[in-house]
Amino acid sequence: MSVAKKVLLVTGGGRGIGAATARLAAKAGYRVAINYASNEAAATALVEAIEQAGGEALAIKGDIGSEADIQAMFESIDHAFGPLDALVNNAGVVDQRARVDEMSGARLERMMRINIIGSMLCAREAVKRMSTSHGGKGGAIVNVSSIAARIGGPGEYVDYAASKGAIDSFTIGLAREVAGEGIRVNAVSPGIVDTEIHASGGQPDRVERMRHGVPMQRAGTTEEVAAAILWLLSDGASYTTGANLEVGGGR
Repeated sequence: MSVAKKVLLVTGGGRGIGAATARLAAKAGYRVAINYASNEAAATALVEAIEQAGGEALAIKGDIGSEADIQAMFESIDHAFGPLDALVNNAGVVDQRARVDEMSGARLERMMRINIIGSMLCAREAVKRMSTSHGGKGGAIVNVSSIAARIGGPGEYVDYAASKGAIDSFTIGLAREVAGEGIRVNAVSPGIVDTEIHASGGQPDRVERMRHGVPMQRAGTTEEVAAAILWLLSDGASYTTGANLEVGGGR
């Protein structure tokens, strides 16, 4: 099947790495479903930009922390585009900088519900549609993890790092589980990337502060991470599954 006929879902696709992935995928010929939680304006503007460039895209509102929203989102894609061929599990949250002994149970529950459980539920729905054991034709999943999983995020985001560590383990397990059913599952682990997530965590200056600790002495761009994701989705990575590609400037 040509890329031009493939259907891709990007969760958290309205901004940052998700938006860059949606743009690059549409340029490559994918029909792109762009999930967003609340920023309808950003998602709609992205869809319009893709369509003006000759691509095909659809914005779908849905909370990745809600199983009902996830199921409804996949059903909407089935109706609008047909069977799914690829999933990018990009949606995720961070919280205010804090030590573990300052974290509330509500914060931890929200973090794990969205970053881990939501990604696993999206993968569940994707496998139901892609797996040859379910009558599908195969496909590819890329989970967006983080170098934080390896570093641990001490004094800042240990909960976020732990959630991404779970994504790393999930990637390996799912990859081995569905490798014989035509589905490849890989992860991308960005390092310091210039996105709005730092501001949402109360540190709008974090990229500038942290870039000096990166061997390449700069932050990455969302486009650089998107390029890695698109490669893992592509036929060029046809023998790659269970891998975790770090895009972190050597950090």
